[in-house]
Amino acid sequence: MRLPIDPEVRERVERLELPWNDFGLDPYGVSKNYLGVYFTALRFFYRTYFSVESYGIDNVPKRGRVMLVGNHSGGFALDGIMVTGSMFFDMEPPRLVHAMAEKFLARLPFASGISSRLGHLTGLPAHAERLLADERMLMVFPEGSRGTAKLFRERYTLVQFGTGFMRLAMKMKTPIVPFAFLGGGEAVPTIANAVTLGKLLGLPYIPVTPWLVAFPLPAKLEVYYSEPMMFEGTGAEEDEVVARHVEAVKDRIARLIDIGRRRRKGEIVPLPTARRSQRSLEPEGRAR
Repeated sequence: MRLPIDPEVRERVERLELPWNDFGLDPYGVSKNYLGVYFTALRFFYRTYFSVESYGIDNVPKRGRVMLVGNHSGGFALDGIMVTGSMFFDMEPPRLVHAMAEKFLARLPFASGISSRLGHLTGLPAHAERLLADERMLMVFPEGSRGTAKLFRERYTLVQFGTGFMRLAMKMKTPIVPFAFLGGGEAVPTIANAVTLGKLLGLPYIPVTPWLVAFPLPAKLEVYYSEPMMFEGTGAEEDEVVARHVEAVKDRIARLIDIGRRRRKGEIVPLPTARRSQRSLEPEGRAR
């Protein structure tokens, strides 16, 4: 990994508020050198190829435990990569996002080792709890692989959310920052999913685009962040209670997607702000 590291990236890596040891590693095995190489490569795609823009990033806590919860958009984890870039390049001070990697990655050669060096751990509840207990930032996509499998015509929709993230947030007393990622469907316009081929390669599926290979087009990508949402409880509540909270987060994300979709069409739509009260979870209509 002794590859050139961009000076800006090196400076931002140094400003990550993580407990590095003398070898440039943190307690989870995250590597300064790996991060430097990764974000150096990502910088061109984030800043130039996709020209990513972040809206409402001031809603994201600068420090402390937090869970970023958003929609999947695009045939693979393009959304997660760019949200990671958003927190690194646009956040002040920069923050490292930990993602819960799909379990199939652990079966791919070298993938598990590289992802752990970048801070992405296998999606096990124990890993997530430990990260939040250590005041880290966790990124969650409750749609799972069903979300990335959405076709082009479904790019602004949401599929069913899992509930594990909500129970975790309640148990760990963690604020949830809902976000909407737009543009992934245009960058990777999936027209079909090759499930059989994917299983042969150890993947859930292989996205198929009009040009067959899922190489992303230089589409405009955007991330919209909402104000944090807090939910009281222990995480052991009845399914109906948890499901109601999940729907509140899903509704917030759906509203952000609609705002982003309308803004991409040229409409002047203000970003909503949200009440911080745990009793009222509906966004207010006033402009930021």
